[in-house]
Amino acid sequence: MPSQLITAQEDQTLVLTLSGTETRNSLSPQAVTAAIEALGTAESNAEVRSVVLRGDGAHFCAGGDLRRIGGARGRPPEAQAASIDLFHTLVDALRSFPKPVIAAVEGFAAGGGMSLALACDLIVAARDARFVMSYGRVGLSPDGGATWHLARALPRALALELVWLAEPVSAERLHALGVVNRLAEPGQAHAAALALAVQLAAMAPNALASVKELVQAGPGRSLQAHMDAERDAFVANLFHDNGGEGLDAFFAKRPPQFR
Repeated sequence: MPSQLITAQEDQTLVLTLSGTETRNSLSPQAVTAAIEALGTAESNAEVRSVVLRGDGAHFCAGGDLRRIGGARGRPPEAQAASIDLFHTLVDALRSFPKPVIAAVEGFAAGGGMSLALACDLIVAARDARFVMSYGRVGLSPDGGATWHLARALPRALALELVWLAEPVSAERLHALGVVNRLAEPGQAHAAALALAVQLAAMAPNALASVKELVQAGPGRSLQAHMDAERDAFVANLFHDNGGEGLDAFFAKRPPQFR
């Protein structure tokens, strides 16, 4: 059975669970499509302040199903290209989603599964979790934006090492390198991600969205262009209702109630 996507809401957090434990939650067109649709719906839902992406059972995601990928060699290359484009639509949806997206990683995040985790805004991983760019083991190269994210997060030599050698790397090493944000005890990545989501839910959603957009756009802009964008975002957030609430709460010495 191909993996499916299970959606649930815990307080103000939408939890997306890849479920296909027989294949370590490998990616399927059905699950990818469902995730794209879920993000599209959640974007305008004020009751959703953040998203946690996780895998069912002991693992996060094993990436693409190699049996299905191998079968693609018997079809026109365009068919596999369309499948990758669908996956890339999900990656783009995660990157452009205006609310925080947190990956909760247990066990293995392999191949496209690691690409998926890297596409999230923050990564919470169990201390014994393992990440591996496994493409090289079967003579393939990455998809899902993995090389783009790794090239920006790590020195060039380290990015090449991870992709070329296709060796598992520990969550603790990636935490030391700044790729993983927080470590959790084994079995507690989901709970730790939810706790982080609660922290973010207390922040002003419009300001969080502005910061995400600014951080993502920064590397492609000149300093002056980026400062102009920062100015525009600051002014917009200052004159937003949440800006007034934040300042009022600060001077009144009370917690703000952002909407």
